[in-house]
Amino acid sequence: MGCWIYYLSSNVVGLFPLLQFLTLSCSPLSEATTSPTVPHFKPSYSFGRTFLGLDKCNACIGTSICKKFFKEEIRIPITCSMANVITPHQKNTWNSPDKDPCFLSAMTTDTPLVAIVIRQQQDIWFDSWLSPRLKLPPNYLLSYSGNYTDDAKSWRLVDITRLTTKYQHDQADKRICTSVSNTKGCSIERVLRKTERFQKWLKAKRLTPDLVQGLPSPMLRCPSQRLLDRIVRRYAEVPDAGSIYMDHLTDRDKLRLLYTLSVNTHPILLQIFPDVEGWPFPRYLGSCGRLIVSASTRPLREFYSSSPDVAADLAFQLLSVVSSMGNNDLNYLFYFIRVDASTFGIFNNGHLFIRDASTLGIIDKQEGSQLTDGQQEYRDIFSCLASDCQSTFLSCKTVRENQNFIMVCQEILPKLLKGKFLQPVQEKIDSFLRHCANSFLDSQEVSDAATKLMEFLRPLRSCDSRFAYRYPDCKYNDKY
Repeated sequence: MGCWIYYLSSNVVGLFPLLQFLTLSCSPLSEATTSPTVPHFKPSYSFGRTFLGLDKCNACIGTSICKKFFKEEIRIPITCSMANVITPHQKNTWNSPDKDPCFLSAMTTDTPLVAIVIRQQQDIWFDSWLSPRLKLPPNYLLSYSGNYTDDAKSWRLVDITRLTTKYQHDQADKRICTSVSNTKGCSIERVLRKTERFQKWLKAKRLTPDLVQGLPSPMLRCPSQRLLDRIVRRYAEVPDAGSIYMDHLTDRDKLRLLYTLSVNTHPILLQIFPDVEGWPFPRYLGSCGRLIVSASTRPLREFYSSSPDVAADLAFQLLSVVSSMGNNDLNYLFYFIRVDASTFGIFNNGHLFIRDASTLGIIDKQEGSQLTDGQQEYRDIFSCLASDCQSTFLSCKTVRENQNFIMVCQEILPKLLKGKFLQPVQEKIDSFLRHCANSFLDSQEVSDAATKLMEFLRPLRSCDSRFAYRYPDCKYNDKY
């Protein structure tokens, strides 16, 4: 717990006595005191429609988990650090200290702005989190950490994520409107329904490659009929999925699916390759408007300063995941177009997963792609919902089977493993990394270097309760 100070005045008189008060407020003793309870207000769900993106449906992901939000079975804890500095004319709109658990002190000066507002950083549960009396989290954030329950007793952490940033959503909405007129406002759904592409979707009985041509997602750059059938059969935003034919999809469902495929295929990948079948993705729990809810993970960058045995374990898992992306029972090649520290995440049991699947492409090694390069360059308004329409798409022919190893060995593993071990262990690891990251080597040489690095890291891992995903099995079986 910490304290946030917002100081927006040139008048510093009185700052030091207040800092003394701040120090006292932040002491362990003060943190242990009981916070006042948050008053319960009657929810106003219409207020939350914009935050959730429900006002944009059916240009949205879906509504499968909205009831959880409205029944307060999904809650977003907000910290007081999210609060904005207030001006003097706003101070009377704040709750009084006995009703506002964040409020500690406020001091005004003769200058136009409040000099200092101090708020203790602590979690505040929204008993009625959609109520206008309770400040919503900032809508410009890409993701939020929330809590989820099925029985109102036990709660678990979830990630609540937008397909793209609020700014990018707004820009895409403007492009939709200006595609038919010069006005910035319009019925987004009506415009999308009238497009040539969606009219084809309405008539189609099956999702075929020509219906997704020109969509910017790397997942759909090289689509096979087998992959598209899997999308329809496992689409989780409809109650009666299971058929490869789209007869069970209403016009509304088709528009939502097309919109999601156009903006960001991350939620689709989570649905069609579920974690319960062993795929390295977090569990998809549902969507509401333009937000999706999935199992919570911590980004890998938070573990860069971890101990050597934890770093070895995560590096070993990461290389195992990358290996499975090119070798799996369904004969799909998953490839990254880019990676960074937020691409991968770790569950609370220590298990590593692909946290962000938006940059994943898929090549069907069994059927191949059924689109030509000419068809891939097709453009319409759906091609521009996540990009500026000027982006150059990667050709399927340029994808290398070893590029995943090269990317993680260049961008991630050096930051995770650098300087973690004594010599000569560290020197050996660095040598394997150099070979694994060398894009001038052929695929087999890169793969061999990655495999050797995995085997070298295996005995450097510990076997204890910190690694719950393989403990206590690792005590009895070297495989773990």
